[in-house]
Amino acid sequence: MRVICTIARQVLRGAVRNRVVYAAMLLAVGLAVAAPMAGRLTPGQDVKVVKDLSLAACNLCGLFVVVFLGIRLVAREVEQRTVDTLLSKPIRRYEFVLGQYCGLAATLALALTVMTIAMYVVLGAAAWWRGVPGLASVAPVPVADPALLKAVLLIFVQLAVVGAAALCLSTFSSPVLAAVSTCGLYVAGHFGGELRNLDEVVDSRFVTSLAAGLSYVLPDLAAFDVKAAVVHGQPVTAGYMVLTAASGAAYILAFLVPALVIFTRRDLL
Repeated sequence: MRVICTIARQVLRGAVRNRVVYAAMLLAVGLAVAAPMAGRLTPGQDVKVVKDLSLAACNLCGLFVVVFLGIRLVAREVEQRTVDTLLSKPIRRYEFVLGQYCGLAATLALALTVMTIAMYVVLGAAAWWRGVPGLASVAPVPVADPALLKAVLLIFVQLAVVGAAALCLSTFSSPVLAAVSTCGLYVAGHFGGELRNLDEVVDSRFVTSLAAGLSYVLPDLAAFDVKAAVVHGQPVTAGYMVLTAASGAAYILAFLVPALVIFTRRDLL
């Protein structure tokens, strides 16, 4: 466990020094800050627009972080042969993979924390601008809505699943192929229902059967998306949060176990 934590800290430190991660976070914060301007175009809906765009910015930036870092953690280490130096030390291969993933999850958590703080700062500024106290109700949703944290938490779980997939793919493929496959999995994971109903618009039985099979195999990432419900004041129950987080943990395990097996048996020479 100590080795895993040490590797995770090194990954986090490297990510903090990475300018690309900073650029992604600045882009997300910029979108959150610009959200009130977009809200002015929809009178009476400005707070909802700010929340929706801010959560979307969190999701987009987090996706960029996990894809960019997830495919680099193993694939680039193997390509640049730096993994040989690490494994020459008393580090087991499974510790290396788990440490890399824990560092990726820590980096994602840090990025989402910064963006969440920025989101609440923007919402507070919007409330001050409108002369509304920060916790006062603005029908039908309060400005500083604590329920936004539910959406952020499930965004973290969703992206942790995507990060596990990216790490798994990077153990046996090139960085480019891993990036493309991860993005494809992210898109397909949000359209599972459409894949199952593809027979309504496509006549090919093979294509529809393949799409239906993929919809049951790929993780259902749409289940983690509660942004619309939170923004419009619809309840997201604690039971739903627990069950969805548990399914996310199962997806992560389903990706990490093959990653450990593949990397442990891989010939790095």
